[in-house]
Formats: sequence, structure tokens, C-alpha cells
Amino acid sequence: MVQVDIFWSYGIGAGLAVAAHRQIQKQKEDSASVWKNALRSPFFTKALLFLGLVFVPSGFWLLWQFSSWETMHAAGRDLPVWLVGLFAITNVSQGVLGFVICHYLIRRGSLYAAWLNFIGAYFGMFFILVHGWDGKGYQRFFSPDREAFESWTWQTAGSWFTSDVAFTLYGMGVILIPVLGGMTIGWVREGLRETGRNDAPLATLGGFLGSILVFALGLAIVSSVALIQLGLIPGTLCSVLFILVLTHKRWGLGPWFYRWMTFESSPTLQKQ
Repeated sequence: MVQVDIFWSYGIGAGLAVAAHRQIQKQKEDSASVWKNALRSPFFTKALLFLGLVFVPSGFWLLWQFSSWETMHAAGRDLPVWLVGLFAITNVSQGVLGFVICHYLIRRGSLYAAWLNFIGAYFGMFFILVHGWDGKGYQRFFSPDREAFESWTWQTAGSWFTSDVAFTLYGMGVILIPVLGGMTIGWVREGLRETGRNDAPLATLGGFLGSILVFALGLAIVSSVALIQLGLIPGTLCSVLFILVLTHKRWGLGPWFYRWMTFESSPTLQKQ
């Protein structure tokens, strides 16, 4: 979805940088700018290829074929061409930005901050899917077209799973998820092998999926419920407080998911 992909793209770039954090720490760095040091990384090149060859085409396919659904039923095929072009640009530029920022943080020994960038991007993505801008994000997602959204019921959500939109997403997922997952798992295990460790692939995959589908999604759901039940200002304050507590280095659950995903014992990555 157009509104979602900006955050998802950033999360992809950030997540791939975190996956390769051990290799990034060992790369030689000169006095060049932050951008140049990140762009010289072979992992950046691979991330950019994934964004350009897999992620962007999938977004354009959905925008062309299911324009209403891809815009969360806020527009149709009458989108201005400049907005379509901007959509393509952000699907790459945000991924680049996520990788570069996390590359910089990793090089400075702030892996937990890089991980929080990754989690923050997926939180934004899920919050839009769950809540949207009007509390109906999940209804917009589980509606194949504008007409279904306007008459939405839970039966609409059930029938969505057999819609053309859903089957298209299934097909794309067969390509996108294994490629992204393979890159992520491969980079983490490559870094671990360089330190003499050989953790199981399922444990590596579980760490990333747990961080995304349990921690980030859970934060988004709780935030949405808080806004709906308490109102805009009280709900936002409660949501922010809840997120700050859960991501705190000492008291929160964030460090636990961080350690599961990165196989690092401390939120601080020491310079090697």
C-alpha cells in the first residue's frame, strides 16, 4: 500500500543493515562522509538491488492492478503521474535512508539504536495497517475494493482472503519473503560464523519474525486501541509512554527481542 510502503521500505533497509552488523563493524572506514562509507558496503549494493528489482515492481503491480486497495481506498486509477513517480522514488530512497542511518549507528557502536530504527519503521507500517488515519486501517486492508470497504463487516474480511488482491499478494510473497528472509538469515549467520558460532537458521529467522510480528505489531495494536478507547491526546500520551517503557534498555521487553534477533548480549555494540 502506498501509505505503508514508505515505512516498510525504511524497515527493509534498516533490517538488512542490522542483519549484517558484524560484517559492517569489520569494514575499513576512512574519513569519507557517512553516506560514502555506507554506499561502499557490498551489503548496501545487495539491499539496493532487492529494493529496485523486487520491492518496487511489486508495489507498482499492485498500484496498477488494484489502485483503490493500494491507496487504502483513498484514490483510484486517476492518481496524478507525479504522485506515482514519487511513490517509486520513496520505495527506494527510504530503504537507502534506513540502511545508511543504521550503518552509521552500527559503526558508532549503537546497535540497539539501529534496531530501534528497524522496529520503529515496522511499527509505523503496522500502525497504518491497523489504525490508519481514521481508526479503520484494518477495514481498508481487508477490503478488496471501495464498495466492499464502504459496506464493511467481518464477513468482508473473511471473503478478502479469497479475493484477487489476496491471491496476488500470496504470489508476491512466494518471491519476496524467501528472498528477503534468505538475505537476512544468510547475513546474520555469516557474521556469526566469523566469530566461531553456528546458530540454527530457525533461531535466526525466529528472532526477526518475533521482533516484527510480535513486538512491532503488538505495539501498533496497543497504540490503536489506546487511541480508540481514550481519544487522541490521552491515547497518544499513553501509547508513547507504553512504547518508551517497553523499549527501555533495562525495564522493557525490547532488549529481549533485540538479543534474540541480533545474538548480541548487550544493547551496546563494541567497536572491533
